[in-house]
Amino acid sequence: MSVQPEDAVFAIAPATGERLEPGYPVAKPADVEAACMAAAAAFPTYRATRLENRAIFLDAIAEEIMALGDDLILRVMAESGLPRARLEGERGRTCNQLRHFAGVLREGSFLEARIDPALPDRQPAPRPDLRLQNVPLGPVAVFGASNFPLAFSVAGGDTASALAAGCPVVVKAHNAHPGTSRMVADAVHRAAVRCGIPAGTFALIFGLSNEVGGALVADPRIKAVGFTGSRTGGLALMQIAAARPEPIPVYAEMSSINPVLIFPGALAERAEAIGTAFAASLQMGAGQFCTNPGLVIAVDGAGIDAFIASARASIEGAAPQTMLTPAIHAAYGDGIAWLSGHDEVETLAKGGAASGPHQARPMLFQTDAWSFDADERLGTEVFGSASLLVRAERLDDIHHLIAGLEGQLTIAIHMADSDRDAVAAILPLLETKAGRILFNGFGTGVEVSHAMVHGGPFPATSDGRSTSVGSLAIKRFLRLLCYQDMPVDLLPEPLRDDNPLALWRMTDGAMGRA
Repeated sequence: MSVQPEDAVFAIAPATGERLEPGYPVAKPADVEAACMAAAAAFPTYRATRLENRAIFLDAIAEEIMALGDDLILRVMAESGLPRARLEGERGRTCNQLRHFAGVLREGSFLEARIDPALPDRQPAPRPDLRLQNVPLGPVAVFGASNFPLAFSVAGGDTASALAAGCPVVVKAHNAHPGTSRMVADAVHRAAVRCGIPAGTFALIFGLSNEVGGALVADPRIKAVGFTGSRTGGLALMQIAAARPEPIPVYAEMSSINPVLIFPGALAERAEAIGTAFAASLQMGAGQFCTNPGLVIAVDGAGIDAFIASARASIEGAAPQTMLTPAIHAAYGDGIAWLSGHDEVETLAKGGAASGPHQARPMLFQTDAWSFDADERLGTEVFGSASLLVRAERLDDIHHLIAGLEGQLTIAIHMADSDRDAVAAILPLLETKAGRILFNGFGTGVEVSHAMVHGGPFPATSDGRSTSVGSLAIKRFLRLLCYQDMPVDLLPEPLRDDNPLALWRMTDGAMGRA
């Protein structure tokens, strides 16, 4: 029986505005409940799965995604409007994330195993035998993101890290790419069958309204949430999670303008090169990166005109790009219209005019430090390839402007040797404002590695102690558990005296494999 339009999610091709077939059934309340019940039922078995078996499962998901071949790439292109090269790279990143967490499992230090042996003769009181490790929280709800239909979606970083932690996952697909989501979910299911993973460990649901996502977060079997999207959406999920009889953590990546600070020495030495690189970063993916450089602060003086001229040349010569969804395109249009009409904002550059539906031209605006400081809306995110240059009169202005900003995912510093003292003076402030500080580069491009942080103080993320990229992402879905005087034969493998998994552990305060 065919699915009726009012009961289904259909993708809209951004490049044409046409509806794409087929439709995917919208989850009813009973479907959400069934998925959560199945996840809770799978949890005891899945959490007890040996680390190597979980690693094999993650590797198998990567293999199954790659086996989808060009069919997957073509579907994502149709649903997102993104070019082939970008999506082939994103597919590679998605699979690398899965393999990365397979490696994390095999290495094992994420368990943070600690052993404090009993000291029965200690005075004035004996010490019991204490052993600690991280254990999985329980079923996790993951919300697919619009801007990365593979890497931050069904089998993206949140799902990979939650599965690695030993948590079943229920994914709410993003409505912009339901076909992509279904194909990837089927790949995950095939991998689960191959590896003997219990049914219910992974599920995908669709929903047209906010009620489906709200019901998922409110379900008492869900123990944590991973979300990448708007501040409005993230805050709504946080409120639902906090109002539960048992509140749960929501790890939401929400809003960031990623300031770029250009110091005088850097402007004097290489203003043109910085302007060209900035324009390229601004336009990457039509500006639909959460690390898009939405704000530039530079001291007025030598080099700033060369920076502007270089950036303007790159932007004005650029063709418009198709944005991900009609809603994102409309919001971008509203944002640049407001900036264009602001009395204290000047339009410096605009790209080529749109020639098709949902296309957006890159834009560069400028204002002065006093005007920026006087209107807090100038410091809010315009999601897309638009940026605001703030011309400061002196170095002290940069410190003042940064102090007034919200938390950020990234802050980029462009400096020369002559700027070292000025950078050193402001660095302590920057450390309170961002999850990643980078030098002589731009935040677009997030490496999947052990030392990466893709997070930051609110509202960049809901919990600035966490990251959604890199091996430390697994910690979001774990909790500490201490065993006191547990009989030896009942101890979990990571805490046994013979260390059968050969893990690095802390024993009586010293790290080693003993």
